Formats: sequence, structure tokens, C-alpha cells
Amino acid sequence: MPANQANVEYWFRLVYECLHGSCYGGSIEASQFFASLAYLWIWIVVMGYVIALISLVSIVYSIMRLFELRNQEEEFYSTLIAAPGASKEDMHPRWQHIQSLSESLNPNDWRSAIIEADILLEEALTQKGYKGAGLGEKLKSVDTKKFATLSDAWEAHKVRNQIAHEGSTFNIPESLAQRTIAHYEAVFREFKII
Repeated sequence: MPANQANVEYWFRLVYECLHGSCYGGSIEASQFFASLAYLWIWIVVMGYVIALISLVSIVYSIMRLFELRNQEEEFYSTLIAAPGASKEDMHPRWQHIQSLSESLNPNDWRSAIIEADILLEEALTQKGYKGAGLGEKLKSVDTKKFATLSDAWEAHKVRNQIAHEGSTFNIPESLAQRTIAHYEAVFREFKII
């Protein structure tokens, strides 16, 4: 190996000369090569800007969607259970709505009250950690020693199922509607929702 090839400065000079067009005699092919590299670099920069713009838009959309979901969760979980020992005026707002529907003279309102109470019961069981695809499965997984009003929950849920399956054709007498709401009330009092 010649002495000048072991010198680092020799290699740097070769690279420098090659970059300035005098590599291998400075042929036209080298200048075309560098022109194509410059053209390629422009495309890389443009694609980089496009990818950055798409990424920025997706980040902004994801953040906006995350805030929407947090607001929905906050609204959902903040109205589930009232504080223990609340006065009549501070009663759970959803239970107040259910009671106002059940006090109506319209059978459709009674049906709505029972369905709303069933939804509230399912949410309460979910919050207490019971698992299942629906309220029926959650009720099946309940320990009877920890749930004194389990039979009330089942009776009320059976009426709700009749309403759900038969809809407005289910002729619900006022006494059945009031008894069903009373079953839900017993469960909610045990859970300290109302």
C-alpha cells in the first residue's frame, strides 16, 4: 500500500474532488448523477412535508376525539350514583326522571321508566365489577349473600324483557308498572344509589 493511501487527508481530498465533478476525470455522467440526486432530494423533501402534514392532521384529530370521549365518560360516570346520605332534593337525577315517568298516566311513560331503571341497574352492576354481556348475565354472576334484593332485580328485569320484546303491544297495567318500579327502588336503595 503506497504511503499516500494510508493518509486520511488523501481520502478526504478524493471525496471532495469527486463531489465537485472532477471524480474520474469530471465526466458528464457525474454531473448528471448529481443532478438526479438533487432532483431526488427535492422529491424526498416534498414527500416529507406531505407526511408531516398528514401526521399533524391525524394528531389534531386524535386529540380532539380524545377530549370528546373524556367529556362523554365524565358525563356518563358523574350521573351514575349519588352521594350516600343525600337529601330528597339531592336525589339521583336519573331516578327522579324515572319516578316522574312512572307517575304519569301514560302507559308508554311507564314502559320508558322501566327501561330507564333497567339501564341504571345494569350500570350500577357494571360499576360494582360484575361481568357479563347484558344485565341478565350480570345478575347470574351475583353472589346472593352480597345482593339481598336479587329477586327484586330479577322480577323487574323480566318485566323489562317483556317490554323490550313486545314493545308497545305489551299491555302493562298500572299496578304491574308500579310494582316493577318498586322492585328497582329496593335494589337502588340497597346499592345506595337513591
